[in-house]
Amino acid sequence: MKQTDFYSNAHIFIAAIRVLQHLNTKAPSIEDVCEFISLSVEHGNLMCRKLTEMEIIDAVEGSYGTRLFIKNHLKLEELKSDEPEDNLAEELIKFQANQKEKSKKIESFQAEQEAKKKNLFSDLEKKLQEEIKKKGGKE
Repeated sequence: MKQTDFYSNAHIFIAAIRVLQHLNTKAPSIEDVCEFISLSVEHGNLMCRKLTEMEIIDAVEGSYGTRLFIKNHLKLEELKSDEPEDNLAEELIKFQANQKEKSKKIESFQAEQEAKKKNLFSDLEKKLQEEIKKKGGKE
């Protein structure tokens, strides 16, 4: 399923139930629906659970497995179509930006430490040169 919002995915899920029921003249299983719309069974179970809670479909367990029936498809329109189902892509972008920021901080800290090290060595070298001049001048 290419859509990322629950509203669109729910419509596709319900449509798949209708089409499979028409083609096979029996109520489809969750696995049938998932295979038909190229959806993982785990995601299909999640969709089924949400749609059952919203009383849009009924999932009836029988001797031949769990079968899906459309209960009230009009309740689909009560869903918000702009509400994303998951914000994985958005969260990934935030995480990458955060990682880049941390990398920049680390790089600036390392550059700062390198500059401090150079300054320390130059100060030590100056002091050593002064000590050499003092000792050289005394002898």
